[in-house]
This record gives sequence, C-alpha cells and structure tokens, in this order.
Amino acid sequence: MELRYSDSDEAFRARLSEWLKSELPQFANAPHRDDWEHRRRFDTDWQKRVFDAGYAGLNWPKQYGGADASPTEQLIFFEETTKAKAPYVGVNFVGTLHAGPTLVEEGTAEQKAEHLPRILSGEEVWCQGFSEPNAGSDLAGLATRAERDGDHYVLNGQKTWCSFGHVADVGEFLVRTDQNAPKHRGISWLILPMDLPGIEIRPIKTVLGSSEFCEVFLTDVRVPISNRVGEENDGWRVTNVTLKYERGTAFVGELIDSLRLCADLANTVKDPVDRRELGRSLADFDALWSLTKRNVSQSVTGQVGPGSMMVKLAYSEARQRFGELCLRVLGRDALSLADNELIEERLRTQALTIAAGASQIQRNIISERVLGLPREPR
Repeated sequence: MELRYSDSDEAFRARLSEWLKSELPQFANAPHRDDWEHRRRFDTDWQKRVFDAGYAGLNWPKQYGGADASPTEQLIFFEETTKAKAPYVGVNFVGTLHAGPTLVEEGTAEQKAEHLPRILSGEEVWCQGFSEPNAGSDLAGLATRAERDGDHYVLNGQKTWCSFGHVADVGEFLVRTDQNAPKHRGISWLILPMDLPGIEIRPIKTVLGSSEFCEVFLTDVRVPISNRVGEENDGWRVTNVTLKYERGTAFVGELIDSLRLCADLANTVKDPVDRRELGRSLADFDALWSLTKRNVSQSVTGQVGPGSMMVKLAYSEARQRFGELCLRVLGRDALSLADNELIEERLRTQALTIAAGASQIQRNIISERVLGLPREPR
C-alpha cells in the first residue's frame, strides 16, 4: 500500500489551501451553539460555498453534483479544512456523510436525482432516526411500526438521539414493516420528510447544555412507499451500508482535530507524567491517521481491509483517554471555567464509546467478522 500522496494529490492540496485562504476571511463567525436558526444558515451557507467551488462530495458521481474524485482527495479535503479551522459539515453531517452515500449505493434513480444535489448544495438538511429508547446498541430491536395503507406506510413509534432533528428537512428512518419476521429481517429504511403531519420533535439537553439531539414521536405519519430505499424488509442490509459510512468516514475530521488538540495542549503540560500520557495520545492518533490513509489506499484499489472496522473502536477509546488528560491538566480550574475547549473535550468524549456502535458491540464485530472467532451465543 502507498501511504504517501502523489504529485497530483499535492497539487490538489495546494489549490484547496489557496481557496481556503481566500474564502475563510470573508466568512462570518460561527453563531452560538443553541442559536439554531443562525447555525443552520451558517452551516448551509458554508456548504454552498464548498459546492460552488467544486469541493463538495468530491468522491460522489458527477451526475449528482460530485466530482468523481479519488478517496485520497477527499482525505486531503478533510486534512486541509481541519488545519485551516474551516467550518465542519455541522447540521448536515447526516446528509453528507451517512444518508447521501447510502443513496448513492442503494437509492433509485429518482431518489438520487431528488436528494443528492440538494444535500451537496446545502439546500437539504438530514437527520437520523435509528435509535429508540429500547433499541440502541441492539438496533435491530427497534419497534417503530410501518403498516401499509394503499401506496403509503403509516408510522407509529418513537425515536431518540435524533441529531439535528429540529432543524432537518428530511430524515433517514428505520421502521419495522414485518412484525412477525426475525428482528433483523423485518426492517425497512425510509426517507422521511420532517414536516409531515403527526411528527413531534422535542430537543434533549446534553451535559454541555447544548440541544443537538432530539426525541421524535411518530403518530399515524403517512409516508409514500416510494420513499423506501431498498426492498421492503431488506432495511438491515441497507442500514449496514449507512453504518459503514458512519463508522468509517464520520470520524476522519475529528481524528485530524485530535492531532491539533494534542499539539495545543503540549504548550500547557509541564508535569512529566502528563507529558508522557500526552505523548501516548499523540502516538495513538498518529497511528490511527496512518491506518486511515492505509484504508483509503486500499479502497482505491477496490479492497476493503479489516482496518476499516477497527478505526472507530480504537479512536473512540483513545479520544476518551485524551479527554481525561485534558481535565487533569486543568485541575481545579476545570470546576470554574465555562466554554473551555478542554473541558468540553472531556465531557463530549464520554459518548464516543457508545455513539455509532458501542465498544462492546464493535469488539464482537471484529472478533466474528475479522478474526473468525465463534459467534457470541444469542
């Protein structure tokens, strides 16, 4: 595998870097995290600028607004935008990183034409309705029902941890379309317009005081059957396409940011024990970044190696250890500092070993699918 960038890759990096230098000074400062009207406008305005410059959905097909670029150029995009502290995908990370790539692989021609260009241009914001109060790590245990009525499904149930549900136009939702089938075989993947009658959205306050997560209540919500992605009851397979992207690409920007935070913290840490721990964190993140580049290099040749299944598990636990270090370095000051990036780092990372697949589940997946060990007794 070639982990170094080619001359053409570096030429792409130079063009992107120059564009960022010229564009970022003209862009407004980010609004307060709970000013949702302005946050949506800020994030989608940036997405529109990225789209107009030809950098949105780099490895998506050109016919849907992408650039047919290599995964390597997509990786460089994450590197350079993070280094320049450009806005991240923000409120539309579900659309750009999860739902959009799923539609590229699994959507009908009509679904792709309707949604993909609008996602890339920032016109359409998506949320995710997968988890339920009694279906988190055991996602296939979901209970939200979808019953056929003519050319519609009628939805009833509840979702939780629905990121940006209160500002989204559309959602990717999992529903149970066959109550009698084994739980993995009775699920369907639906495109759900979030303004339909019968949808109630309640934001959830996090420990940071933010409200990006929501509960969503569905009462007799009518959704056209044409909004189903994949065949009826084949939603678990489609879901694994979505989770492939959620666990594979969604953490790339965060991983690069981890390297930046390590470098920033190095100027603060004086205690030799803490400096040794910081060195370990830096080594962890650097190794994971090399593994990510290896995974991308393999994907260019059509291979999918086991490393892609390991990044999420290793990253989430490494970032948690780094969060502990951040809090320890601040000491007693951590009790009084507000809106401090290092404090937020510690509190936010508590969720990483649960979000996008709990570490225990990830270990089962790796042991069974990569190492070939016997399946856990059901």
